[in-house]
Order: sequence, then structure tokens, then C-alpha cells
Amino acid sequence: MSRTTLTRRGRLAAAGLAAAVAVAMPYAATHAAEPDRPAATAGKKPSQHGQIVSLMRHMSLPQKVGQLFVIEVYGRDADNVSDAAKAGNQKLYGVDTPAQAIAKYQPGGVIYFTTRGPDNIGDAAQVATLSNGLQRAALRQRPKIPLNIAVDQEGGALVARFGPASGATQMPGQMALGADGSTVDAARSAEVIGTELAAVGVTQDYAPVADVNLNPNNPVIGIRSAGADSDAVSDIVAAEVGGFDAGGLSSIAKHFPGHGDTGTDSHYGLPEVTHSREELESIDLPPFEAAIDAGIDAIMTAHVTVPAIDPSGEPATMSEPILTGLLREEMGFDGLIVTDALDMQGASATYPPDVAPVEAFLAGADQLLIPPQMDTAYAAVLDAVKDGTISRKRLDESVYRILKHKLDNEIFESPYVNAAAAPAVFGDPAHKADAQAISDRTTTLVKNDDDLLPLAPGPKDVLVAGWGVDTTAGIAAGFQKRGATTQVLQSGTTPTDAQIDAAVEAAAGKDLVVVPTNNAWQINPATGQPTPASVAQTKLVKALLATDTPVVVAAMRNPYDVTSFPEAATVLDTYGYTSHQLESLVRVLHGEVDPSGKLPVEIPDLFPLGHGLSY
Repeated sequence: MSRTTLTRRGRLAAAGLAAAVAVAMPYAATHAAEPDRPAATAGKKPSQHGQIVSLMRHMSLPQKVGQLFVIEVYGRDADNVSDAAKAGNQKLYGVDTPAQAIAKYQPGGVIYFTTRGPDNIGDAAQVATLSNGLQRAALRQRPKIPLNIAVDQEGGALVARFGPASGATQMPGQMALGADGSTVDAARSAEVIGTELAAVGVTQDYAPVADVNLNPNNPVIGIRSAGADSDAVSDIVAAEVGGFDAGGLSSIAKHFPGHGDTGTDSHYGLPEVTHSREELESIDLPPFEAAIDAGIDAIMTAHVTVPAIDPSGEPATMSEPILTGLLREEMGFDGLIVTDALDMQGASATYPPDVAPVEAFLAGADQLLIPPQMDTAYAAVLDAVKDGTISRKRLDESVYRILKHKLDNEIFESPYVNAAAAPAVFGDPAHKADAQAISDRTTTLVKNDDDLLPLAPGPKDVLVAGWGVDTTAGIAAGFQKRGATTQVLQSGTTPTDAQIDAAVEAAAGKDLVVVPTNNAWQINPATGQPTPASVAQTKLVKALLATDTPVVVAAMRNPYDVTSFPEAATVLDTYGYTSHQLESLVRVLHGEVDPSGKLPVEIPDLFPLGHGLSY
């Protein structure tokens, strides 16, 4: 994609907007002038445009500001929550329940979480009931505007709020899909995720990840990306947009303009993308353009600086040249722009709670996700509109987009879901079968120097030693189903010398050792040296390689682990550790599945992108 292409697209979009018909009917004296009708709706949905205009006429200024925010709430029910959830809601909002938070702010959306504290997600029926309760709370207000209910469900084991305990199908993640290389599988994976989320009342998924992971030491993206080849990532992302749509869910591509070549985690710092404009156009931007061409509803910003676009050093989330100049004007995107969470250090360390939301909105964002201090953020945006820092016209443009998004996705028409039917959707056997079949096409055989694989038939005595309680147990269970006797020695991400010695001792007399690793290559960017976990896991692998027992090393997360022990003869990459990926690994080891996954990234100095062995 060239700069000429972007500029031409931007000119066309601008021309379309200029040609849009301005509606002559004025607002009441307390409202700003009515926004121009976006080019995307001109001549197509006059009834929808009229509905949006009518809604906006009946909205107060505080209600419009409320629509900009996407908040978290504590608890598994809208009205009846635990004491711990009450404490969480009190701390954030000064209220007891999620329903009361909705009534207080009338936000445009809510995001579900599990581990960070809100504890929103149990099983399918519970989440569906929570969603219905939140929508009921929103629709008690006047005018009646339903919520966007969002979640991070990227697929894979890394960013999956609906984990195995929820009963949701665990589809493989982005890098696994990149190893598969099938757009059909990518679309089906997104469709399954979308179908299940829609069944429990979720309306938006913060997926697909559109980042191109060029940096092996990227601490925050890694297997969340489909790979290092921009064209391949673009194909996967475009297919997923269609898949989510087929599943009845709105998707959000992230993290614009690209978080794949960074060495800092934006949850804890502010990364810099050092790509030139030409590199951005050839590497980082094409997947987002592909998402736009596929009809993506929304794009999420990245808390990264991009000097080639904005030399001021503003994070993309707060950068008008990036959000308005590049994304809106040059790339012609007129959907929702959603900030990444404003409580992340990439935003909050630089901008105070009363500054971040205003700056992000002025830069071009429509939805402000999880401000660290909601009262402060809400008041700051409201005051900025009142004093003219944010124009009424600019506010109305975003409110229009948010309402249009909800109408386009039929949230007004169908805000509630059937909670009794949701468990059957989560438990659909076809979903589980597809998850396994797709996972079987992702496992990559990197090395098979001793022709150990596929394993010879017959009973075996197997040691599974290395990272992950569930991972080691799952691999052992797979061997047991095939008649093996197994011993499990789980040693976490940083095995101790005692654990390493125990594994070496246990390997004596075994027929096979399987060693799952998790980032056994990782470098501390501050020191340039391997992390303690990398050092310890490498020591474990090398100690086991020194025994007389055949060893299979399985990199369960990022595929770069082999660089720490290139002498290992048998190495596989799974790009994740869902139950289906563990089963796929065992199937490949036994020759029940011919490995077909190809490396979607380069392993520096060892293996090129596209490498992968088969039987």
C-alpha cells in the first residue's frame, strides 16, 4: 500500500463527506447544530439517519458525554452482587451495583473482565443474564439507548476472557491461525467466537489483532499476532472480520497504527514504533486497510508513539495526525475509533486522569475505554464541551457514530438474549469439532533431526517435565489415552536447580521426555540479557538433552524458544496451550495428524518464515 493510495482514498472520503446533505432542522437551544450526515449513510438509510437525529435531539449534554465512555463494572449480576463486587463498584463509581453505575453515567458501553477484578464471567447462562440486566438498566433511561457490551476474546489461551471454565469454545489464537494459513479456518474461528459471544449478549469483540509481529522480543503482542508477513496477516484479519459478522458480532481491529515491532509493553510503559513512513505503509497499515475494506465497524488505538507520523511524541491514542490525519482522512475510515484502555501506563503515565480522555477525544477517538478515574474523566470531557475546548459539532459527530453503530448492529432492535438457550450455543459439538480440526492444522514441526517422529507404536513410559500445570497434565493425559504410563514434573516458568535435577533423575529409564516451554528465549530489553525464566528453562531443556532418553521440546507460546537450545533434535511449536492445541500436539507426536503448520515468523539465524516439516 503506497502513500499515494492512502492519499487518494482520503481525498475520496473527504469529497464524499463534503457532498453529504446537511439537515436543516435545528436542535433546541440547548443543543449544538445537527451533524452532517456521514457519506456512508447518504442516500441509503434516511430512516436510520432520522432516528439518530431524533435520539440526539432528546439527549442532554451529559447523556451525550456518557455515550463516549466504555466502563468496567464489578459483579456477575446487574443488581445482586457480592460484597467484594460492591466494594469494587464503590471504589470506582461510588455505587453498589452495575445497574447503578449504568444509571449514574449512562455510558455507551461496558466491557467484561475476569482476572483484573470485575469477575463478570461465569457460565453462559450467568453472563447472558448479566447482559440482559445491564441492558435493562440502560433502557430504563430516557431516551432509551442500549449498551455496547464488549470483551477481549482474541482466541487462543493468552487473551481469552471466556476461558475453559465458562464452557466457551477455545479457538486457536492469531499466530496459530497464521501457521495454518487458511482464511477459511480464520473466518470459521471468528464465526464460532462471534456466535458464542452474541448468545450471551456481547455485542463487540476487541478482535482481531491486526498487528504484524516483527520483533521476536515483543512483550505484549507475540502470538496475539498472525505473524510477520503483512500480506498474510491482512488476509487473516479480513477473513476474521467476515467471520465475526457471520457470527452476529461487531469486531474491532487493533492496535492502530501497529504494535508489532515494539520492545515495551504499553500496559507498563510507552513504546515507540521506529518504522519510517514507507515501512508503516508496507508493513503495519495494510492489515488495517484490509479490515476497513472488509467492513470493520471499529478500530482500536495503540498507546505507542510513531515519530514518522507524529514527531511530537504524542501516543497514537492522543495524536490527531495519527487518528484524524491518517486513519480518518487518508485511510477514509468513518467507523468507530476506540481507545485502548486509558488506565494502561502507556496513557496514564503521561496524561493525568482529567487530561487523557479529553486529549484522546480531540485527537479523533469516539469511545473512551476504561478511564482510571471515571468521575474525573466524565467531568473533564463535560467541562471541555461546555468551555468550547471540544466543540458541540465534534461531540455530535462521535455520538452519531456510536448510535449508528448500535443501529447497524441491531442492538436497538434486539438488546436482550435468551439466557436459557446460551449454554447450548457454548456447548455446540460442531464448535468443539471445528476448534480441534483447525488446531490440528496449526501445529508446526520445526525439527525432526533424529526421525523420532512420528513415535513408534506401542506402550511407552513417558516423562512430561516443564512449564504449566494444565499444560503438563494435558499432555500426559493425551499419552495416557494412547496407553502410555506417564510421570509429570511441573516446574513453572522458572525451574529451580532442584527441579531440574529431579527431572534428569526421572528421565532415566524412560522411553521419552516431553518438555513444554514458555518463552524460553526471552530477553530483558532493559539489560539485553536473557530473563531468569529463559535461563532456567533453557537449563532444564539442556540438562534433559544430555540424558540418554529421547527428548521432544514443545514451545507452547512464542515459537522462538529453539534459539536457546539449537542442539535439540526434535522441536515443535503450538502457538498456544488450549486443550485442543495440547490434543493436536499429542496427535502429531503419534502420527495421527500430519503436521502442516508453517512458521508465520522467522526464527532469526535458524529458520525462515514458512518453514515447517511434515511426515
